[in-house]
Amino acid sequence: MNNFKTVLLMTALTVLMVLVGRAIGGQGGMMFAFLLAMGMNFVSYWFSDKIVLRMYGAQEVTEREAPQLYSAVRRLATSANLPMPRVYIIPGDQPNAFATGRNPQHAAVAVTEGIMQILSREELEGVIGHELGHIKNRDILIGTVAATMAGAITMLAHMAQWALIFGGRSDDDEGRNPLAGLLMIILAPIAAMLIQMAISRSREYLADEAGARFAGSPHYLSNALRKLHNASQRIPMHATPATAHMFIVNPLRGEGLMSLFSTHPPMEKRIERLEALARGI
Repeated sequence: MNNFKTVLLMTALTVLMVLVGRAIGGQGGMMFAFLLAMGMNFVSYWFSDKIVLRMYGAQEVTEREAPQLYSAVRRLATSANLPMPRVYIIPGDQPNAFATGRNPQHAAVAVTEGIMQILSREELEGVIGHELGHIKNRDILIGTVAATMAGAITMLAHMAQWALIFGGRSDDDEGRNPLAGLLMIILAPIAAMLIQMAISRSREYLADEAGARFAGSPHYLSNALRKLHNASQRIPMHATPATAHMFIVNPLRGEGLMSLFSTHPPMEKRIERLEALARGI
């Protein structure tokens, strides 16, 4: 169901970009914005692992330096039929973790010092299983494509804003509804961001399910998520909105209406689904 939802959301992003291009950018503007976004995200896709690991000061560790963590990653990678990823530890008290890398052959799993202090061995395995689920499901690629589409839509809207400010108009504008163009300029970037966030949330559910399978019990991950959620509310983390979607729990706070703009599903729903999975529902 979540895979089907992802396909629908990606289709919606594509349709939205075409509509924006027709309404405000024309074919030339749409192609320019799309190619620029593709170039930016191609660089991000190939080098995002190095960028984000350096951003958070992550240090690669060996089995000798972190035997419990390393052996857990190796065992779960074998269970998931994945190559052994590189293992990193991030300095910081907030318990959190993320996976990165352009494909399973170039993947990395990073955990904070804080997560090592509050989770049991089984709970830690649940978290690692979740991150390996992202690697197995190619979520980094999916997230990059979604960001490409959303970025192209936003750039088209910005181009149209400058065209309106300076009174730019071409022969191609004849017959276009200026009100529709203005609405697209305002609403399209918001709609693109909402769709991109919804894609991220759907992939989190899939990674939870995969993590439960790899670790051997949904209870490992559900118990870990409870601890991580409570701790993340108390302990701040200097994270950027651009990378918040990578973490197993959102390092940034947002409730109520802001949950629409969250990259993660509500924690209670994630735990509820895992408990249902444990009951065989």
